[in-house]
Amino acid sequence: DTAQYETTSSGTTGHAESVQITFDPHRTTYGRILQIYFSVVHDPTELNRQGPDVGTQYRSAIFPQNPEQSRIAAAYIAQLNTAKFFPTPIVTTIEPGKEFYRAEAYHQDYLTLHPHQPYIAINDLPKIHALKELFPDSYAESPVLVAAVPSAR
Repeated sequence: DTAQYETTSSGTTGHAESVQITFDPHRTTYGRILQIYFSVVHDPTELNRQGPDVGTQYRSAIFPQNPEQSRIAAAYIAQLNTAKFFPTPIVTTIEPGKEFYRAEAYHQDYLTLHPHQPYIAINDLPKIHALKELFPDSYAESPVLVAAVPSAR
């Protein structure tokens, strides 16, 4: 009950708005996903904030699904901090992978269904353009939609 959007948005549940990524390790690596996450998805140096959204539910967090992913994430964050890749230290937390709660149906595939919605146009479309420019081999013109994935329904 506490993972519903209206409740999570209060910032009092401990939940984080997040995405669950399922990937084929023969086609991409966890390391590549981390590269995209830290380069395109958000600013990992902002504490409890992503763009205009503020609160612990918008924290920068990674939820590894096994000890190897946790090790890789910690090593990558350390590498970025040592190289001073960002002007300030990374605040991304590595938290135990717990149960994932799917967002309500009206939030699924939101960018694809509402590309002209102002929030999307201002905050998300620039990230899509950055992905296409920085990681062209990882960009797909036609994204895999949650509604099209049988296991995601």
